[in-house]
Amino acid sequence: MIVSDSSQSTVVHSVPGAWLPQTETWLHNQLRFLPAWIESHVVCERVENLDQFEVPNLHCRHRGDLAERRLRFRRHDGFLLWQAAAVGAGLVHSHFGPQGWRDSPVARRLGIRHVVSFYGYDVSHLPHVSAKWRWRYRHLFRRVDTVLAEGEHMAGRLADLGCPQSKLRVHRLGVDLSAIEYRPRVWDRREPLRVLLAASFRPKKGLPAAIEALGRLRREVKVQVTIIGDATAAPGSHDEKRRILTAIERHGLDADLLGFRTHDVLLEQAARHHLYLAPSVEAADGDTEGGAPITLIEMIASGMPVVSSRHCDIPGVVRHGRSGYLAREGDVGDLLQQLRRTLAFADRWPAMLRAGRTWVEQRFDAAVQGKRLASIYLELTTGLRRDDLDQQRRAA
Repeated sequence: MIVSDSSQSTVVHSVPGAWLPQTETWLHNQLRFLPAWIESHVVCERVENLDQFEVPNLHCRHRGDLAERRLRFRRHDGFLLWQAAAVGAGLVHSHFGPQGWRDSPVARRLGIRHVVSFYGYDVSHLPHVSAKWRWRYRHLFRRVDTVLAEGEHMAGRLADLGCPQSKLRVHRLGVDLSAIEYRPRVWDRREPLRVLLAASFRPKKGLPAAIEALGRLRREVKVQVTIIGDATAAPGSHDEKRRILTAIERHGLDADLLGFRTHDVLLEQAARHHLYLAPSVEAADGDTEGGAPITLIEMIASGMPVVSSRHCDIPGVVRHGRSGYLAREGDVGDLLQQLRRTLAFADRWPAMLRAGRTWVEQRFDAAVQGKRLASIYLELTTGLRRDDLDQQRRAA
């Protein structure tokens, strides 16, 4: 089988809701680090934050002539079908499990390949609260070509839900290392310890436990806390915000709540802090990280000590005692112990921080992961690996 230079792989990315919430920088990175020979198109419902997450070939159902589009395409799947056919797509990449289930009939009708990426709530929360989604996923897994998981833990959860091992692939999310300056932190015990937390206010983020541990640590060292994030429309998010504010007030913490900020501001704030704290937990409704928070990877890459939890795929990002410290999930006492250990071994930070940056460079570089994702597309659409295609072109 010879593939000509003109046969670039055309991929339609189907995303639920908006392109793109501020908390989904990692999804933007997946597209912008794909190599040039992949022609990407994004199909979405509406547009948000396009100044931050610009992409070519953006097809929005509620953009342009709204009246005409709403009359013609009352549902996302109809709009997706029309756009995928119009651009001659060879593959649909659905982002999030529910979107994959909705897109499956479109891929089958067009006779093209179908990839579905899972990211967190879709793996843990939905099957936990609804037998309907367990059935839908089993149906999806029979039809889809490839299912992508962020790490080994998530892949195991998907296998438990019925995904065949032959269709499962671990594909790690990448971070833009060119935009993250490595500045290894140093803490002078005579100055306040500046701690950064960055997350939406959802129970799975473990922020009340983080505040509780920092409140206890405050009895031993002076602590200043910055929180980037806020409540969202997610169920329970505003209740979680009240718990966070109550914990801050109870402990009299010096805390600066910045709300949601752009990614650039997040990195600027990170450079001013000594330590990043992210003690994720499984929420009562089954919601989890699924894989690992992308911000955690970015903070390690920036040269910041991190304290997190033994949750989902986080141990594959933070190697306990080597590139950070991990507490038992939901254990405030152990979280406090890991904070103390981090400070007690401040003289070891240079080696630990370098090990963390190197680990991210090896496994979570967005440029490398973009090429790997493109290779997955190529194998599905042509049956060839990228090396095979390059060999054919050289021979020709």
